[in-house]
Amino acid sequence: MIIGIPKEIKNNENRVALTPAGVAEFKKHGHLVYVQKSAGENSGFSDNAYTEAGAELLPTIEAVYDIAEMIIKVKEPIASEYPLIKKDQLLFTYFHFASSEPLTYAMIERKAVCLAYETVEKSDRSLPLLVPMSEVAGRMAIQEGAKYLEKPMKGKGILLGGVPGVAPAKVVVLGGGIVGTQAAKMAAGFGAQVTIMDVSLPRLRYLSDVMPANVTTLMSNHYNIREAIAQADLVIGAVLIPGAKAPHLITRDMLKLMSPGTVVVDVAVDQGGCIETCSPTTHENPTFIIDDIVHYCVANMPGAVPYTSTLALTNATLPYALQLANKGWKKACAENEELKKGLNVANGKILYKGVADAWNLPFEDVETALKDLVYA
Repeated sequence: MIIGIPKEIKNNENRVALTPAGVAEFKKHGHLVYVQKSAGENSGFSDNAYTEAGAELLPTIEAVYDIAEMIIKVKEPIASEYPLIKKDQLLFTYFHFASSEPLTYAMIERKAVCLAYETVEKSDRSLPLLVPMSEVAGRMAIQEGAKYLEKPMKGKGILLGGVPGVAPAKVVVLGGGIVGTQAAKMAAGFGAQVTIMDVSLPRLRYLSDVMPANVTTLMSNHYNIREAIAQADLVIGAVLIPGAKAPHLITRDMLKLMSPGTVVVDVAVDQGGCIETCSPTTHENPTFIIDDIVHYCVANMPGAVPYTSTLALTNATLPYALQLANKGWKKACAENEELKKGLNVANGKILYKGVADAWNLPFEDVETALKDLVYA
């Protein structure tokens, strides 16, 4: 198969979808790999390293899309990329369709095959290609939240961990999944007083067992959320419903419960956000203020630490990408339930219910669609 690795062009997205080590693996299996010039530079991988691993360099993004049968990316295509995508071309990347109607319609129109990292799912319901970036984003949420609590950043002027004789900051984490767990661990490590909330009692029991003493678990419901955010200095939104829009746990009217300078970091913003007033921002302009509350809503947080993020991501994605290349996407998805759940759009049809529901569009069962496609 011919593999294409374009340079990411989303604002301040510094990651790359394949490392030189990954190129070598594809070459070992007999595939051709084309990498756009300078695609890996911001992640610490030189053009030379790619050519030594066996890749061929191409000068433009147009050239990469033109030659490739499978495009491997980090972030969803943006508008300038839509015309470059060919019918039946396989795109393997994060899509987050439920938060972007234009992207959804564009991929339907292009009749691309869209296999989304974020909905590849194991039998235990875990999301193996979302986990590494969730780990990075969860930890970064606290790092960024601590920074924006500083007064020059319009925050309250509170040091997250406090000092002897001065109380630490109060951090509320909404969601006890991967993002929330990593955020709570990081905040606890800073010395903050942390409350982590979830709707699952078994999950709260687990978190209560493994978290340090400065982390309190609390059942997530409307009343408890209102009480918790009223006392918080930093609120982390870490709620995920795979492939679907995140629910709004904090509404616009609830901002008045928080004191001026409180910081909210909505890690779920690429799935629509779990804080109603959040909308996607960039690393270039990461924050905005509504009702004196500082909102940090960068949709590609891990892009700020590209070396760590690229290695963490590609460690997880490479085995799946090799299956797709070795077998072709139809056979790979038919044989692998995890990859099958990653199929969101193919042949102009939506094959993932959460995406169809988000935009009130027709949905075709992936099992039926695959049978039709494989035996067509």
